[in-house]
Amino acid sequence: MSLESVQAFLDEKAPDIAIIVTRESTATVAEAAAAHGVEPGQIAKTLSIRIGDRVVLLVTAGTARLDNRKARAVFGGKVKMLPVEDVLAVTGHPVGGVCPFGLPTPLPVFCDESLRAFAEVIPAAGATNAALRISPLRMAEITGAQWVDVCQ
Repeated sequence: MSLESVQAFLDEKAPDIAIIVTRESTATVAEAAAAHGVEPGQIAKTLSIRIGDRVVLLVTAGTARLDNRKARAVFGGKVKMLPVEDVLAVTGHPVGGVCPFGLPTPLPVFCDESLRAFAEVIPAAGATNAALRISPLRMAEITGAQWVDVCQ
């Protein structure tokens, strides 16, 4: 169902973008980079994070690391990763397939500046073997994301 919700989102917001389904898993940055023939930084990883009682999605370059001090300043509180058991319930996507597209209920989406190093990035598409190719600017545009600088 997650893959279908991403496809429905793309049909509405970006019908020119196709989902790429691979035989192999693309659940980790390393697996996704190998499957798509790109450097790990070009994989757009989506982190599900909690700040107090708020949950947001943060999309970063695959090799970027969250800087807790920057994140606290930007988000206004201590940032914690959402527990694995809550990710599917909140995002509608399994761990390894989390993306900012086709969410069951709207969540604030943030794109880290680390993505701007690439003309094209490859975020997951709702399954552990599905992704798509998109420019970071377009991804931010179609998801209503806000740009932030929260990585090292």
